[in-house]
Amino acid sequence: MTNDMPERPTPVLARTRRIPLATGAVLIGGAIGFAGIYGIGGLKHASTGDPACRAAVDTAQRLAPLAHGEVAALTMATTPLQLPDLAFEDADGKPKKLSDWRGKTVLVNLWATWCVPCRKEMPALESLQTRLGGADFEVIAINIDTRDPEKPKSFLKDANLTRIGYFSDQKAKVFQDLKGIGRALGMPTSVLVDGQGCEIATIAGPAEWGSDDAVKLITAAMKPAAAAF
Repeated sequence: MTNDMPERPTPVLARTRRIPLATGAVLIGGAIGFAGIYGIGGLKHASTGDPACRAAVDTAQRLAPLAHGEVAALTMATTPLQLPDLAFEDADGKPKKLSDWRGKTVLVNLWATWCVPCRKEMPALESLQTRLGGADFEVIAINIDTRDPEKPKSFLKDANLTRIGYFSDQKAKVFQDLKGIGRALGMPTSVLVDGQGCEIATIAGPAEWGSDDAVKLITAAMKPAAAAF
């Protein structure tokens, strides 16, 4: 346990209708100073949609049959949703925004060193980046440790995780931004986003991203509908 670890993190018990239980996710408490993280409704979808994101919902419907096995916990988008233009920094401290990846399918992941499931998930994200990372896809893993910025860097180095890029937000605003649209319950949280910045799918908790199930689903997300299967 470190100084960044919230007191007695509680596992996420509620999931969406896809599965009744998701294990391994950690709720966020005092470590990042949020109050009322868990509003009623959890991973609820917005009542109104962004017409510009209609194609992302079509993609989600197309991918739904692939959301099984190691990625069965994914919640596929049912309402068009444009994500906030999340702001964070790269490994050199330079400002980055989610819109910098427009035109590319991305998996946005929020993690922290005090989150045990997050640390266990990182090698799977590294594997996914190794297998699919390139011109059409990238894992954007954003660290939200609020103390000791060298700690997460040391963790990645010690674990020999060299393919996955290092991004950070020491104010953890990215979590608040995703929570504000009902897409963050705890840690880790991941959102699959299309090239227009629209939600395809969301998961609260870890997943085996390096598995064949995950690779097949994300590969299909990167392809036009006619060529997906």
